[in-house]
Amino acid sequence: MDINKMIEDIKLHPEYRNVGMIAGHYGIVRSFARDGRKVTGMDVHFDDEKIRKILDDTKLRPGIVEAIIDTKRGFLTVGEEFVAVLVAGDTRDHVFPALFDAVNRLKTEAVTEKEHIVE
Repeated sequence: MDINKMIEDIKLHPEYRNVGMIAGHYGIVRSFARDGRKVTGMDVHFDDEKIRKILDDTKLRPGIVEAIIDTKRGFLTVGEEFVAVLVAGDTRDHVFPALFDAVNRLKTEAVTEKEHIVE
């Protein structure tokens, strides 16, 4: 997962001249669950068809030039990144909401996560 490579790919887009900003989300396995219990790692699985749909929908939004999602799958330990989402577009009024919605949809529609909890 290489954010710099993802940005370089966006720069190659034929409509890059219309980009005023790129915003991103970088998901990392944290050491604690939402309820405060200690986490040692996490199993992560993504549905590629659902990711494709999220990307297609994001790119149709006003002002959005490009959207990219990169994932890491399987058992991941604390501190490992597991998802990167970049959205490029004209203004923050378009880009931030598109990024927010893409990340939320990714978390609710396209990923299965199982934390390994220390009991």
